[in-house]
Amino acid sequence: MGSFLPDLSAYEPLTIIGRGLDQLMTVNLAQYRPTGEHVAIRRIDLESCTNDMVTYLQGELHVSKLFHHPSILPYKSIFIAENELWVITPFMAYGSARDLICSHFTDGMGELTIAYILLGMLKALEYIHHMGYVHRSVKASHVLISADGQVCMSGLRSIFSLIRHGQRVRVVHDFPQYSIKVLPWLSPEVLQQNLEGYDSRSDIYSLGITACELANGHVPFKDMPPTQMLLEKLNGTVPCLLDTTTIPPEELSMKPSRSGADSGICEGPGAGGVRHSNGDHASTSGGHPYNRTFSPHFHSFVEMCLQRDPEKRPSATTLLGHPFFKQIKRRPSEALPELLRPVTPITSFELQAQDSPSALASLESGLSHLDVDDWDF
Repeated sequence: MGSFLPDLSAYEPLTIIGRGLDQLMTVNLAQYRPTGEHVAIRRIDLESCTNDMVTYLQGELHVSKLFHHPSILPYKSIFIAENELWVITPFMAYGSARDLICSHFTDGMGELTIAYILLGMLKALEYIHHMGYVHRSVKASHVLISADGQVCMSGLRSIFSLIRHGQRVRVVHDFPQYSIKVLPWLSPEVLQQNLEGYDSRSDIYSLGITACELANGHVPFKDMPPTQMLLEKLNGTVPCLLDTTTIPPEELSMKPSRSGADSGICEGPGAGGVRHSNGDHASTSGGHPYNRTFSPHFHSFVEMCLQRDPEKRPSATTLLGHPFFKQIKRRPSEALPELLRPVTPITSFELQAQDSPSALASLESGLSHLDVDDWDF
């Protein structure tokens, strides 16, 4: 935990950027007065929280004190002020990977951009799993990117420990609370809720779903009723990257629609020819957005993550050595801001914004595309 002061007078709120927890939480963009840094402040009305919610939050805050890793969003300070719980985190100026997909990369990101994001996620998951926890909420909205290209995982609210009575258990059976928004990302064994249980490899499945989300611009299974989605997963239906190798040529020549291949479920790898490029979109105007070809290594990476049998999925540590990441040649701080263009981080704040209606309106407009409620930070 950082050394930010546990004192509300040390923070100057600029504007509200989100709400959550059934409207019990307000998220403010603020400036930390001693250093001038911009931070996000979660303010949670404790008096209106149920006992279950308080227990839920306590678990998250306990874990936040245990974890210290550059790829996990740090909690700079936690304190209670005027019956509110204040949780201070850095303001991540690019927002979440999901925000970027929704606002700028609606048909998916380029492969190299995705490689940098997945590398940051895997480093976080390797640490989380080493510490004896399962994340259980791996998805693009829980991947935040700072102005300098640092990739951090959030979403610790659903995290679960494999340590029981001082011993590390092989599997757990607990179903994540408040998990309705994360169902498409959950592995078959988590959804199945049977006696076999699940372990950290369930997060690897969710990582594979997130890779498809980043590449395709939407999460697979997104429009399916929960029961159908469960049956599809249990029957071994495997989502994939949508490109020239997984979509029939006749579909690529048709006008794109939000159906068919857009579900993210396709015939499987190798269906349409040789893979050779890096997943850049077709340059011809009006062309099908998925008329692109991802590398064989990217397809292989996703296929390994989405194995139906969790025993066959690699660990986070093993995946960090996958050839997919050999395309990374520079530090994220050098490469990601360049790869994310024309998107620019939200870094130009006016300290006197609350005194100037036009400055405040400009700031709020710049923040409007961020779905802060789903960051779970």
